[in-house]
Amino acid sequence: MGKWQYNVELPVERTGKKEFSLGEKGVLFCPTCQSIYYKKFWHHSSPSQGKVEGKSILCPACRMIKDKEFEGQLAINNFPVNSKEDLAKLIKNFCQRAFERNPMDRLIDIKNDSGNLIITTTENQLAVKLAKKIKEVFNKYKIQMKISYSPEPSDMAYIKMNFAK
Repeated sequence: MGKWQYNVELPVERTGKKEFSLGEKGVLFCPTCQSIYYKKFWHHSSPSQGKVEGKSILCPACRMIKDKEFEGQLAINNFPVNSKEDLAKLIKNFCQRAFERNPMDRLIDIKNDSGNLIITTTENQLAVKLAKKIKEVFNKYKIQMKISYSPEPSDMAYIKMNFAK
């Protein structure tokens, strides 16, 4: 019997520069958004907790906003002018509900670039879910949607939505 040799290439380990490495000991506190890190996740603080004792550090979402970084970008082109106010409410409310569930899901900015909207979020999944929700709500319009992701190790999502005229 002979020995078999295998050349196995394992994927490169992610460094976790953007995401906060899980497993930190103790309690961490974000002074900007008042989120608390414990039990390996960021949580909303509650008024009943009072003053939190712990190391003060910016949470990943606040750090991304401060560094002008994003993971999700949604570009909406040719949107009907008469429904723009409804679209803005939908975006803000959808992102607010996501933030209430997870303090790391944030709407960073909504830019109006010559009639087109550019929306940035802290999470790529949030941008994709938001695009699908917009397509579902404004189903009376013909909408072309293209989702693309940046190559590894980055995890950015770019979504383009075009409303047919």
